Amino acid sequence: MLSPDEIQKLICLNTARKKLFNKLFYYSFTLYLAIVYVIGSMKHFLSILFIFIFSLNLVSPLLAQDTIQEPIPVLTLGIFHFDFPNLDRIQYNNNEIIDVSEPKYQAEIEKLVNALSEFSPTIIVIERPVEMQNKIDSLFQLYQTGKYALQKGEYEQIGFRLAKKLCINRIYCVDEWGKHYENIEELLKDENSESYIRFEDSFIHHSDSTKGYYPNPVFQKQAIISELILLNKPENIRRSLGNYLIGHFKYEANVYDFIGTDFETGRWFNRNLRIFRNIQRIMTKPKDRILVIFGADHMNILNYLFECSPEYNLQEIYEYLSTGE
Repeated sequence: MLSPDEIQKLICLNTARKKLFNKLFYYSFTLYLAIVYVIGSMKHFLSILFIFIFSLNLVSPLLAQDTIQEPIPVLTLGIFHFDFPNLDRIQYNNNEIIDVSEPKYQAEIEKLVNALSEFSPTIIVIERPVEMQNKIDSLFQLYQTGKYALQKGEYEQIGFRLAKKLCINRIYCVDEWGKHYENIEELLKDENSESYIRFEDSFIHHSDSTKGYYPNPVFQKQAIISELILLNKPENIRRSLGNYLIGHFKYEANVYDFIGTDFETGRWFNRNLRIFRNIQRIMTKPKDRILVIFGADHMNILNYLFECSPEYNLQEIYEYLSTGE
């Protein structure tokens, strides 16, 4: 009896064979025309050529439509970081986190992957720096051959599993840091300077501390998919952007300067624009479908960019998450 890995290899092999067959058919027909021309009668060749050209004329309107590529379907999955690195605004104590390697969470992740597979993505992008692409490629290749055990990060737990299931051979790293204005670069150079210390303090001590919007997490009581449904609610995504428009965003070293605004422009807004640009750089075909797996806060910018762009068609994530519950 075949193991699950062996079955998956056969599925991927069959997909590759279909693609190869289509290419061989095209090249075989081209070769056939060439042979007829060389050794066959001119009349026979011209007849075949006439039929071929006539067929092209019939389908040319359809071919012309294909050259105008339809917007690519995009599904965004706002996530909490499964390995809890505590690098974001919200910090978790050890008694507030979950261990996604436990069997009950592994089973739930499998359900989630099966639900996302219904979207049939052909391209998966993850929140890993572009510079890590070679490393991610190597780890994924090892995972495909059963020589690598998944770590806790969501980009592996979800991204690697789903890509293997769907015979996708590469997962794209598209994360970037934002670019700051020169005045902010100068401010951040010396962490011991008085100006830096005052600026750093603005993250904690400000008059907007009660205005932030941070829904209570439910992953401990209701598990992973319930948390993802909460994080990806359009209202929660919209309100999460407000957290980047208060507090230190309004910080001024001198009256009417824009230190806080300039900082957030680079740290958050420019960063997400660069992430979006990295996604645009991925070469796509008309039938491609993109799944974006990123920290949930990023969706308050990325979703808006996908909605506005004529190149993409943002899909609803809820129907896939509700299927996985």
